[in-house]
Amino acid sequence: MSTPLQPLGDYVVATAEEASTKTASGLYLPDNAAEKPKTAKIVAIGKDVKQVKAGDRIVYKSYSTTEVKVNNDEYILVKEEDILATVK
Repeated sequence: MSTPLQPLGDYVVATAEEASTKTASGLYLPDNAAEKPKTAKIVAIGKDVKQVKAGDRIVYKSYSTTEVKVNNDEYILVKEEDILATVK
């Protein structure tokens, strides 16, 4: 996926993924369950990003992103230090 955004420094551009309503064991979570993990797929990285690459799926801090809408596509900007883990 190509993006019209090129992040600067240690920022990544990602597309947010919908949180699953089903657990690994097959149980469905109600809408009022505790906060669901925030995951996204990276589509572009800044020149100072060291530990992740485009195409990686990540878990990030909920309140540390900037949401941007370009040409009807929604993206999030996340600082590399606010990425908590990669998803395999």
